[in-house]
Amino acid sequence: MSRKLCIGLTGGIASGKSVVAAAFERLGVAIIDADSVARQIVEPGEPALDEIIARFGADIVDDSGQLKRRELRTIVFDDDDARADLEAITHPRIREELARQRDAADSEYCILVVPLLIKSSMIELVDRVLVIDAPEHVQIERLTTRDDVDETLARKMIAAQEAREERLAHADDVLINTGPRKDIADLAAALHAGYQRLARGEIADLPPLHLPG
Repeated sequence: MSRKLCIGLTGGIASGKSVVAAAFERLGVAIIDADSVARQIVEPGEPALDEIIARFGADIVDDSGQLKRRELRTIVFDDDDARADLEAITHPRIREELARQRDAADSEYCILVVPLLIKSSMIELVDRVLVIDAPEHVQIERLTTRDDVDETLARKMIAAQEAREERLAHADDVLINTGPRKDIADLAAALHAGYQRLARGEIADLPPLHLPG
């Protein structure tokens, strides 16, 4: 492998990707977050924001020129064509920046956190897929509590993503995030040990890991 090992961390909305990513970050792993990149590329003055305004109208930004992310989210989850248009504007730019940060990572291996890793072409950026899994009722509970959205929108948000079965079919490793945060940290540490061995060339592959939380 000419570059460092790259793990793609993905999962449904509110599955706990950020919790798991933070556990890896505490272990010294470089974390590259697609959501953070997505926010960066729509800052005022960025070409992507200009294209979004042209597509969705000037009312999609506030008086300071910032994107009204919540309003845009509501629009695209109710309109498949609108969501496809938004993805056509943002995904190529996100992919380019993820690849740049991946190649600049300075840890033994890095992790790309990408919610739509399987559905998008960004799966081509990674060597191995780690799926963070949680039952749908857990996702809905977290969304309504954490993001203050109603259950109808929560279900639309889940439906707009990759099917759970599709994610699991592409997974090399699965971490089920339903337990306490301490358990998640312990499970991340177990995965980390295997990924380090892969990154160092001590082993050629890892058997698929399915870690209950």
